[in-house]
Amino acid sequence: MKSFIILFLSLLSLMLNAQTEFSSHRGSSLEAPENTITSVLLGWEQGAEGVEIDIHLSKDNKLMVIHDGNTKRTSGVDHQVEETNSNILRKLDVGAFKGEKFKGEKIPFLEEVIAVIPPGKRLIIELKFGKEGLPYLKKVIDENAKNKDLRLITFDFETITAAKKMFPHIKCHWLVSGKEGLEDKIRHAADKNLDCLDIRYSDIDKDLVTFAHNHKLKVLAWTVDDPKEALRLIDSGVDEIESNCVSCLKEKMAEIQN
Repeated sequence: MKSFIILFLSLLSLMLNAQTEFSSHRGSSLEAPENTITSVLLGWEQGAEGVEIDIHLSKDNKLMVIHDGNTKRTSGVDHQVEETNSNILRKLDVGAFKGEKFKGEKIPFLEEVIAVIPPGKRLIIELKFGKEGLPYLKKVIDENAKNKDLRLITFDFETITAAKKMFPHIKCHWLVSGKEGLEDKIRHAADKNLDCLDIRYSDIDKDLVTFAHNHKLKVLAWTVDDPKEALRLIDSGVDEIESNCVSCLKEKMAEIQN
């Protein structure tokens, strides 16, 4: 039955708009502890084409999959990631805060998440560091990501343009927030050969999507859990919608459609 539901939701997505894909925010973070192996696997299992994660550099320059720069919120223990060695970070439990059944989940290394990417799926990596972290990222990608579909994203324009130069074969997205100056940002992104703008969903309308497409840029809308907004964005022509629970969003969309 579960497989049938997932198949139905995938077919529904195709029927709604063949051009719009879905990605899972920090894995399926509504239903599992964010940025863990369990969460990312669940995101793909629930029908997401892509799963988004966040990475920080530890004190010993390991790429740790965690959103915050501090571990307190997800582990209950107060460590600054960049000031803490990875062996200490790996001892933390970042699952129990989401429920007893997730107890024992660890902060993954980036290479561990890359290793579990299913065939035909992609991993969207948000960089929580500047250009100084790119050489460490290159080492991990060179050693672990052959034939893997990766995307790199960050709010920092200088870092994402440097990433595009370092990884010309990887799609690079500029994360932006706020309506002011969006058309200028689209022009800047196009000038630097970036591939996509990741825009807060409430800042997106059909004219903006058309403007981005005319500059050969795709548009990803983040982070959408409202089915009416998702349908509006699909109608606007966005290329991808990011959600905290892709299957939950699609189910609500199907209810509206019916």
